[in-house]
Order: sequence, then structure tokens, then C-alpha cells
Amino acid sequence: MMVEAITLAYLALYFSRYLLLPLTTVSSVSARLLPLFLTGLGLLASANTPKAVEPRTRTFNFNYTTTVPAQAAGVREVDLWLPVPHDDKSQDIRDLKIEAPVPYEVKTSAYGNRVLHVHATGAALQGFTVSMKLQATRREHLNPTLAGQPVTRKMLEPADPNMSRWLAADSLVPLDPKIRLWAQEVVTRAKATTNLEKAKAIYEHVVSTVTYDKTGQGWGRGDIYYACDARRGNCTDFHAVFIGYCRAVGIPARFSIGFPLPPERGSAEVKGYHCWAEFYTKETGWVPVDASEAAKNPAKRAYFFGAHDENRLEFTRGRDLVLAPRQHGGTLNYFIYPYAEADGQPLAGLQQQFRVQDIPAK
Repeated sequence: MMVEAITLAYLALYFSRYLLLPLTTVSSVSARLLPLFLTGLGLLASANTPKAVEPRTRTFNFNYTTTVPAQAAGVREVDLWLPVPHDDKSQDIRDLKIEAPVPYEVKTSAYGNRVLHVHATGAALQGFTVSMKLQATRREHLNPTLAGQPVTRKMLEPADPNMSRWLAADSLVPLDPKIRLWAQEVVTRAKATTNLEKAKAIYEHVVSTVTYDKTGQGWGRGDIYYACDARRGNCTDFHAVFIGYCRAVGIPARFSIGFPLPPERGSAEVKGYHCWAEFYTKETGWVPVDASEAAKNPAKRAYFFGAHDENRLEFTRGRDLVLAPRQHGGTLNYFIYPYAEADGQPLAGLQQQFRVQDIPAK
């Protein structure tokens, strides 16, 4: 009522001063025009209010097939573990179908990762194949703050019970004095003060100084010292530096791995994995980052600080992983390809194939 009264008074003043209308006429005209005036103000405010960007989506079938070779005489049992993709804010998993000639179970391990475990004995030791088929919808992951969208308090809360883990070291990403010094030099040189500015400085440093190059030896392990020395590698190496430097200056950062999908829709074989990262600040919530894709595609450098495109499928999160049930061997550096043990010893020679088939929108 207060707003309407003030608005009505301004309209009356306008008509009386500039149109030279008598006050009795002014009051009548102002009252009739008030609803239209207020509606116009509402439309103007609405036009100036940032609207949420609708993320791009992609729906597809994904097939993950693994073959375990025949075992040598004397082997009593083989255990096989496969990663199973999970639901989260960026993807929905449906119609999971598993075909295996031996008993299997799907369990949840650390950080919410899902694991398919197969236990083989007897005739299956002569070789067997496990097939996992599923349908997924993947959504473009956009940080609303960086995209200029309205943000709610809930969107900024750390819905992750492992926040302390994302500040700790990994086996190949130590947080020793040298790493802390290098990270601090990067943020100091950029004159970064907030955590968002520090993360951006680290991202720009990694994209500018590391080359996507899978030649030679040493790449692909996510070894921060290798990446800092060689200044080249694949996605694991890029994100080892990004995550390590973020953690070194007190910014939680987490590692995710899955498969890239070809941008072209259709049917295709997926040749290998892809990994990416996220960091957290109280002002922004979790922010997606893909430093290696930015290095490969400079035109999208700004985009990949705050976004993951829809052309991917996440399987597991974190490094130095313990599976479920626990493997006899050491922790896994990361988990995307099948892992197997024969009588408790790591088993080599597994074969795998990954295929994607897009489902056209209705």
C-alpha cells in the first residue's frame, strides 16, 4: 500500500505540473493509470534480473565390457572390480543391466563411488566376459555464481562429507614445503586475495604452462612433480597440479574421472578416460574446472573455469582408492578401468571396450 500511495502521488504531480490538468482530473487519471505503471515497473525489474541458464543435456546408452583371460593352472579364484557411474546433480543413471556368468554384487565404497564386484571360480577361470549396460542423461555443469545466475544459500553449502579429504595430500600429489611454495608464488604473482581469485590464478597458470602431450614416459599418472618438471601430460597431470596447488593454499579441490563423449551425436567407441576437477569456496560453492580441455581448446579457456560440458560421464571421485570389498593389493591411483586379482595378486591382461549410443530427443 505504501508503494502504491507514493506512486499515485508522483503521477498526480506529473499530470498537474506538466499537463496542466486540474487536481480532480489528475486524481482520477492517476488512479486509472497506476496499475499499468506498476506493471511496467515490474516488467523492467524482471528484465534486469539475471535468469538461470538452461544447461545443455545429452541422453545416451553406454556399454562397458571387460574380458578376463584364462588363468594358469593352480589359480583358485579371480576377483574383478568395475566402476559403476553414480547419480548426482549433473547426471542421472537408469536401466543398469549387468551380464556375468558368475556371481556379482554392486557396493558403495569411499566418496560414494559405486563398485561392481565379480567373484569367479571353477570353469569361469578359463576366461569370462562381464558386460555393463546403462542409460544416462548428462547435464552441463555450470556454477551459478560464475554464470551470473541467482544463487540460493543451499547451492553454496558443501554437500560433501569429505571436505577434509579434499584438503589432504594424495600419494602422487604431496603437500610438502616445495609444493606449498610454488603454489603461493603463483597466487602472489597474480595478486590474488580471495579463494576464487587464487583458484583462477592457479587455473590460468596451469593452462598457460602445461602442454597437452602424451608422448614419452611418465605422463598419465597424475604425478604433480612429473607435471611440474616436464610441463606436459594428459588430463590427470593437468589436474594434479591444479588440485595440488589449490589444496596447498587452503582451497578444497576434488578429482573426478569418467569417459569423454564425442561431441558428434551418434554411435561411437570411446577409446580412453577423461578426468576433471572442482574446487570449493564459501562464496561460490563447488566450481567445475577442466584445465586440460582448456589447454586443448583455447577458445573455451574462460568457459572451462566454471563449467563442465555435457559430453562426459562420471564414474568415480577421488584418488588412492579402496574398493568394496577391499582389494588385497594397494590403493588404486584412480579407478576407471577394470581391476582384477588372481588369488589376491594384481592380474594383468584384461581387455575392455567402451561404447556410446546417443538417444535422439523426442
